[in-house]
Amino acid sequence: MISFRHIFAITLFCLSFNLFSQTTYPKITGYFGILHPIATFNSEQTSVNFRDYYAVGFPTGINIWKNQKIGFSFEVVPNIRVQGNSDKVTNLLFHPGVLVALGNGYTFAGRTAFESSGRYGITPVINKTILKSDNCSYFAAIPFPIRFGNDHPASFTVGFQFGIAF
Repeated sequence: MISFRHIFAITLFCLSFNLFSQTTYPKITGYFGILHPIATFNSEQTSVNFRDYYAVGFPTGINIWKNQKIGFSFEVVPNIRVQGNSDKVTNLLFHPGVLVALGNGYTFAGRTAFESSGRYGITPVINKTILKSDNCSYFAAIPFPIRFGNDHPASFTVGFQFGIAF
C-alpha cells in the first residue's frame, strides 16, 4: 500500500523537473500577480486607493513569445473593492495585447481592455523581471490604464503590480 510519505516523495521528484523550460519558439509562459491601482484621474474627480476604499486586482495570464523580441499575451483580471463593511468583485477585465522585449529584463505590454463594467480602452504596461531562476521569475510592473465608455468620463489610472511567472 502506498503511504502519504511515498506520494509526497514522488510528487517532489516530479516537480523537481523543469517541465516548462523551452529553448525554442514559440515559448509559452504563464503568470499570476497582484495589482494595486494607486490613483485614478478624470475630469470630475481624483480617486486614491487605500484612502476611502481598497481595490485590488489579480492578473492571471498566458504569454506566447514568437521570438526573443515579440509576443502575444492574454490576461484576465478579476477586481475586488472593499469599502466600509462591503466587499465585492466589481469588474472582470479581458486584457489581450502585444509584448515587446526591451532588454535588461524590461518588457513593454500594449494591451486592449474590455471590462465587464462596460468600460473599454488601452493599458500600456512597463514590466521588469526582478529575480529569475530556472523554474520561475518574479516581476514588478507599472500599468497605466486609460478607460472610456459606460457614460463615465475618460479616466487615467496609475497602478503597481507584482507577481510570479513560470
